[in-house]
Formats: sequence, C-alpha cells, structure tokens
Amino acid sequence: MYRIGVVDTTFARVDMAKYVIETIKQYLPNAKIIRYTVPGIKDIPVAAKKLIDEEGCDIVITLGWVGASPIDKYSYLAASIGIIMAQLLTNKHIIDVTVHEDEAEDEEKLYQIAVDRAKKHALNVVALLKGKEALSRKAGMGIRQGIPDVGPIKT
Repeated sequence: MYRIGVVDTTFARVDMAKYVIETIKQYLPNAKIIRYTVPGIKDIPVAAKKLIDEEGCDIVITLGWVGASPIDKYSYLAASIGIIMAQLLTNKHIIDVTVHEDEAEDEEKLYQIAVDRAKKHALNVVALLKGKEALSRKAGMGIRQGIPDVGPIKT
C-alpha cells in the first residue's frame, strides 16, 4: 500500500488538497493519504520532509499559493529551493504544485487553474509511483497543468 503525503497551506485561496486526494483515490483507492496543512509556502519543505521521514511516505505532493508581490515571489524561490533540498536529502519525489496569484486577473480563472493543476499533478504522482518510465511516453509533448498544453515542436 502506498503512503502519499499531501502538504497544503492556509495561505492558499483554493483547497487544492481536496482535488488531489479525490483524484489519487480514484486511481489508488487503497493508498494511505496523509495531509499536513501549514501556514505558508516557506513551511512546506519541512512538512514534506517530515511526511517522508516520520510518516514513511513514498512520495509527497505540495500545494502552494504565491502572492503577486515581489516578496511573495522571493518566498516561493526560497520554498522551491527547500523542496529541492528535501528531495535530495530523502531521495523521494516531492511534486511542487504552485499557483501564482498573477497567473489570471479573474478569480474564476484562477480557481480553474488551481483545480486543473492539482488534478493533473495528482495523476503525475500516481504515474511516478508506477516507476521511473511511467511518464516517458509523454516526454517532449509540451504538456501543461492549469493552462492549455502547448504541444511538441515536432512529432
């Protein structure tokens, strides 16, 4: 049985974890999903590492929300580096899913981006649990999460 960690924040404006959990349960109904909610994006790396080290998670998906101001962008940069370090220290995938407040001016569009990105990255979690080649057939296809795919330059 897989153990999957889901880290989200109270700063986020959409409950992306809800969509991640629903999606994973569709494909891995017996998976043990452990949710860990933290205040903000800079709290994510340690939560992800704790889920791996203390809860024995096989993989973690993190769900962050980045404000539009420069300080928010710097906070995300710090969090992203922390997430990468946690991956290297644990030798486990931590799928970093973020929505940037300035990706859309309209709140409905921002909501749609968040939900789509959460669901599609949940599918990436499922694929990665199947093995290192599970996503190979999609390599070079210009696949995006939250926004339309751009497609390959040449097929």
